[in-house]
Amino acid sequence: MSDDFKLNVKTRNDMGKGASRRLRRLANEIPAIIYGGKKAPQNISLAQNEFEKALANEAFYSHIITLDVDGKSEDVILKDLQRHPAKPIVLHADFFRVSKTKKLQVKAPLHFINEDTCVGVKLGGGLISHNMTELDISCLPANLPEYIEVDVAAVEIGQILHISDIVLPKGVESVALSHGEGHDLPIFTINKPKEEVEEVEDTAEAPKAEGEGEEEEGGE
Repeated sequence: MSDDFKLNVKTRNDMGKGASRRLRRLANEIPAIIYGGKKAPQNISLAQNEFEKALANEAFYSHIITLDVDGKSEDVILKDLQRHPAKPIVLHADFFRVSKTKKLQVKAPLHFINEDTCVGVKLGGGLISHNMTELDISCLPANLPEYIEVDVAAVEIGQILHISDIVLPKGVESVALSHGEGHDLPIFTINKPKEEVEEVEDTAEAPKAEGEGEEEEGGE
């Protein structure tokens, strides 16, 4: 992990929706909570500008974050964000405490490389479909990846990559696969070009209606 994220936060004692609105409007701060581990949940607030700057970095969502809470450090991950339904505003954030000796479950972004030059696109003109853009993983905090790279250079038209095809970093496990082979879901597909599909459909023989082409049985 190449990025280090540190945020200064303050303990928050004024609760309720009204207090949260005042915090956002008057102090330009975002209400949040730290929970997990053996400690009690702690309500905090953090500077809106500093937090939004961190959110612009993809690695922030799958990275250990150090919160400075009134001079004391807490190692956490970002567990949840509540956003305004109509405005680009963060309303609340949830942070989960992590332990160096306990595995945690997070969503890691999938980075697909060599898409433009893969066999199915370069030679077959296929259409790419991303069935997944992130993967639920389990690992110790020290092994937490910023993202997981998936090389699709050799993927051909009609081929489907599944979770089991991903080469995971050392110490990282797929949560889905831990539940069995039945959870080995598709992550990436290259489909036939639309024109080719339509051409196949047009040339297919139309089915005959029931009784069509059969001689009528004798009359009255």
